[in-house]
Amino acid sequence: MAVDYTIRDGVAVITLDNPPVNGLGHAMRLGIVEGIGRANEDASVTAIIITGAGKAFSGGADITEFNTPKAKQEPMLVTVIKVLEDSAKPVVAAVHSVAMGGALELALGMHYRVASKGVQIALPEVKLGLLPGAGGTQRLPRVVGLEMALNMIVTGTPVLSDTLAQTALFDEMAEGDLLYAAVTFAKRVAQQGGPYPKVRDRKIEHPNAAGFIQFARNSVAAIAKHFPAPHKCIDAIERGALEGFERGIALERECFLALVQTPESRALRHAFFGERAAAKIADVPLNTPARKIERIGVVGAGTMGGGIAMNFVNAGLPVVLLETTQEALDKGLATIRRNYEAQVKKSKLTQEQVKQRLVLIQPTLDYADLSQADFIVEAVFEELGVKELVFRKLDEVAKPGAILASNTSTLDLNKIVAFTQRPGDVIGTHFFSPANVMKLLEVVRGAKTEKDVLATVMQLARKIKKTAVVSGVCDGFIGNRMIEQYIRQALFMLEEGALPAQIDRAIEKFGFAMGPFRMSDLAGNDIGWAIRKRRYQEQPDLHYSRVADRLCETGRFGQKTGAGWYDYQPGKRDALPSKKVDDMIVAFSKEQGVERRKIGDEEIVERLVLSLVNEGAKILEERIAAKASDIDIVYLTGYGFPLWRGGPMLYADTIGLYNVERAMRKYEKQRNGDAWQPAARVRELAALNGRFNA
Repeated sequence: MAVDYTIRDGVAVITLDNPPVNGLGHAMRLGIVEGIGRANEDASVTAIIITGAGKAFSGGADITEFNTPKAKQEPMLVTVIKVLEDSAKPVVAAVHSVAMGGALELALGMHYRVASKGVQIALPEVKLGLLPGAGGTQRLPRVVGLEMALNMIVTGTPVLSDTLAQTALFDEMAEGDLLYAAVTFAKRVAQQGGPYPKVRDRKIEHPNAAGFIQFARNSVAAIAKHFPAPHKCIDAIERGALEGFERGIALERECFLALVQTPESRALRHAFFGERAAAKIADVPLNTPARKIERIGVVGAGTMGGGIAMNFVNAGLPVVLLETTQEALDKGLATIRRNYEAQVKKSKLTQEQVKQRLVLIQPTLDYADLSQADFIVEAVFEELGVKELVFRKLDEVAKPGAILASNTSTLDLNKIVAFTQRPGDVIGTHFFSPANVMKLLEVVRGAKTEKDVLATVMQLARKIKKTAVVSGVCDGFIGNRMIEQYIRQALFMLEEGALPAQIDRAIEKFGFAMGPFRMSDLAGNDIGWAIRKRRYQEQPDLHYSRVADRLCETGRFGQKTGAGWYDYQPGKRDALPSKKVDDMIVAFSKEQGVERRKIGDEEIVERLVLSLVNEGAKILEERIAAKASDIDIVYLTGYGFPLWRGGPMLYADTIGLYNVERAMRKYEKQRNGDAWQPAARVRELAALNGRFNA
C-alpha cells in the first residue's frame, strides 16, 4: 500500500509510504482520497493528519510514472487538493525533512500545516521547464508573501522551514516529536470547529504588486532568455495577485499545458532523467556491494591532481597527496590554498571550513604513504610511459582490494591495466578541468574491471557531487573522441574560408559556452598538437587540416603564452581577434591551393554540431556509451552544450534524423567530405523515422 491509515487518539493519520521519497504516484493519490473519505465517515474521528514515512514528507511527483498513463489518471493532484479543501473535518499536514513540488502544493491544499525545523521547502518545477501545475503559483504567495513566493517559484531554490516559520505557511513549528505535536494541534482546531481555512481564500498583500512584478520581469529577462518557464511563472503569479485566485489558477493550468510542449522543457526533462539514468548500469545491479572507501590517494599535485584532491576533502575524506619533488608539492598545496581562499572571498566558505579541509591533506614524497589508501587516482602527465611507471609502483605499494584509477583523458585504459597484477581493481576516472568545479566525471570501464569496483566508483562520484557517466575503452572515450571531430570541422572551415572569431561567435550564439578556438586557447593548443602528432603516426589515413600545426609552430599555445588563435593582454582573459593569425590562415589556404569562400553561420553551426552527432552515433554502435542520453549528459555537464537544447543526440532527434542524414550527405560532396560518411546508426534511424533517445 502506498498509504497507511491509522487512528491515534481520535485523529486519523494518513501516512504517505512510497520509498524512497514518497512520490505522489497514482496509488498514493487514490489512497489519500480514500483515506479522507474514510475519516469523514467515521464518527469517532475528529481530525485528519497527512504525513510522510521515512526520510521525507514527500519529494513531489512520482518520477517513475512520468510519461505513463498513470501520471494523468484520476484522481490527479488538483482533484486530491479539492478533496482536502472540501473535507468537513480539519486536515493538517505534518511536514518533515522534504516537501518539494507537488508535495508542497498538497500541503498548501490542507487547512493547516505543522512542520519540523530544517525542512527543505521548494517548488522546483521551473528546473524542468515547467511551472507548478496544482495551484502552487496561487497558494504560495498567499501564505509567504508575493516577493518570497515569486523568488522561490522562479528559481526553484529550496528554502528551509526555519526561514518561513514566521509566515502563514506554517501554523506551528514542532519542537520534538512531530506527530505528537500535529495530533495535539489537530485535536485543538477540531474542538474550535469550522469552517476551516482555505489558503485560496486569503488575499495577496503587497503595497505595489504591479511594480514589484515588473521589476521581477526585468530581472528574469536578463538571466532566463532561453527559458520560457520563469516568464510563465510570473504571468500566472501576476494574474492571481491582480485578478484573484480563480483567474490565476486558470492561467497557471494553461501555462503548464503550453510549457510541457516546449522544446526547452523537453530538453530540461531529458537532462533530469538522463542524469539519473546514467547512474544505472545494465549488468551492475543497484544492490551490488560496494567496497569501503575511507582514505584516498592522489598521485600528482598539479592543477588536475590538486583539484581532484579538493573534491575528496570537500566530502570529508582524508587524502594522501603524492609528488616527486618538494618544489612541485609545495606549488600544488599553494594552489589548493589559493583556490580555497578565493571561495572565502566569495563567502562560499569560512576560514574555519578551509582549515578543516586543509588538515585532511597529507602531503608526501613517498609512495609507501599510499599503502593504506582505499582508492588511489593518478593525475600525472598524459603519456603512456609515465603512466606505466606510476602504476607499476602503485601495484607494489597499494593494499589488496584498493581501487587504482587513472585520470587519463585519451589513453587506452586496458594498456594501463596491464602494468599491474590486479586488472579487476583498475578503472578510469576522467575528471574535467578545473576538477574541483566541473560536474562531469567519465568513469571508464576496462575489459577486466570488476563490477563491484564500478559500483563503488559510481557511489563515490555521488559522494563528491559529480555526475558520473560510464564509458567503454576507446581513444578519447565519449567526450574527447567526439570533440576531436568537432575540432576537425572547425579547422577545415578555417582552411575553406572562415576565421576563428566568426566560428566562435556562431556556435556561441547557438548556445555553447565557448567556441572551439576560445576553448583551445584556454586548454592549451599544444595539447591538441600532441594528440594530432600521435594521430599522424597511428592513423596516417585520417585527414586533418594542418593549419593548427602552423599556429603551434609559432609558439602560440593560447592564454598561457599570451597568444593563440587570439591575442591576450597581460593579466586578462579577453580573446582579441588577431590580424597576424587571420593573415596566417589566409596564406595557408593559398598555399594549399584552396579558393576561400564565404561560410555562413548556419553552415558553421550545422557542421560543428552534426560532427558531434555522427561520432556519437558511432560510439553507440560500438557500445562505448550505453545509451544516447549518456552522451547528452557528457556534453551538457562537461562541454558547455546549451542546456535548453538537451545535448547533441536530443538535438538531432529534435530536428529529425532524416534531416540530419541529408545534411551529412550534402557535406560529403564538398571539400573535406571524407569526414561526412553518415554512421550506420544515423542511416538506420533516418530510414525508420526513429530517434536516438527513443
